Amino acid sequence: MYLHFAILFAIILSYSLIAGKIERYPFSAPIFFLVIGAALGPLVFHFYKIDFNYENYKLLSEFTLALVLFSDASKANLKVLKHHLALPSKLLLIGLPITILLGFLIGIIMFPDFSWVEVAILATILAPTDAALGEPVVSNKSVPSKIREGINVESGLNDGICVPILMLLLAIHSTSLNESVSLSYGLSVFGEEIGIGVLVGVSVSLFGTILIKRSIKKEWGESAWKTSIVILMSLFSFALAQSLGGSGFIACFVGGLTFNMLFKHNKMAFLEGSEGLSKILNALVWFVFGCVITGWILHQLTWEVIVYAILSLTVIRMIPVLLSLLNFPIGLYGKVFTAWFGPRGLASIVFTIMVFEEQLPHGTTIIEIALVTILLSVFAHGISANPMTKGFKV
Repeated sequence: MYLHFAILFAIILSYSLIAGKIERYPFSAPIFFLVIGAALGPLVFHFYKIDFNYENYKLLSEFTLALVLFSDASKANLKVLKHHLALPSKLLLIGLPITILLGFLIGIIMFPDFSWVEVAILATILAPTDAALGEPVVSNKSVPSKIREGINVESGLNDGICVPILMLLLAIHSTSLNESVSLSYGLSVFGEEIGIGVLVGVSVSLFGTILIKRSIKKEWGESAWKTSIVILMSLFSFALAQSLGGSGFIACFVGGLTFNMLFKHNKMAFLEGSEGLSKILNALVWFVFGCVITGWILHQLTWEVIVYAILSLTVIRMIPVLLSLLNFPIGLYGKVFTAWFGPRGLASIVFTIMVFEEQLPHGTTIIEIALVTILLSVFAHGISANPMTKGFKV
């Protein structure tokens, strides 16, 4: 067992030493660790035989996403965001609902045996974009700042918005045929998820920032703990919001924005730890995905699964975004760029595990479609990120 861990940590350490050089090319960390995991797992060399636990993998993915969301929001350029709120607003309020609707309509046509609830669940699982997979874009200065911040905010909030929608759909499925879920119940679920998430995120960061400033002023702290403070704030925000019935993802992103606004003194010194840990956890998520999930996916492929996955990354994502930006004052390339960069990753993994736990009649097919979409997204968006960002220099 320890040899397996030693090799895994050596792989992550090796990548960390050359990451800057590798990521200048059409390549990404998720691609690297997914491929290494697939090669060392049952698919090729059979070196790693992981006793896969869905609940543990869900927790790993959730905590990774929580760190990424808090960290990205803490680094966001608020001056740019303040003057360009229209872009993420259109993506979230117009693009996201149309994405779910279009995914639903195409799903109804392609999977006639599914109930309408199952198709809606599938469309919702694949609607949110991934903040971690989008990092090569939002951190690249070649991309106009308003587009970078818009994509960052979209990926930070759309998963939190989709959580109550998914919960409502799962609740509808769980009711008997003679019962119904009222509109007021659906609105209450949605309101609680968003409201509690926002309240927790703002509160934790507000009091956390006050305590950090007081600790610095009174010299209570110890330098070795500095890089752990934001990690603990983000994980505490996530866990508290989830325990209270809210969206931990909303809590982390809103908490990061609040921390960004309130704390200016040597902020990056506090964020380095969370960025480093999120990269390690990300590596573990994609290594396990490659080692365990990829082999299972490849044995379950059907043409319907592949076609819907491709449509999810292209038509179902891009048409709604282009419609939402129809009269928005950015060039055609900027609109196409924004529409294309809707990578699916951690949030969809978490949602897929939630569906697995529900054991829907066509749950296996839904899970296959979601996982194939994520797999294709890792490669498609990872490979295209750097070449497409260079288009803004032309």
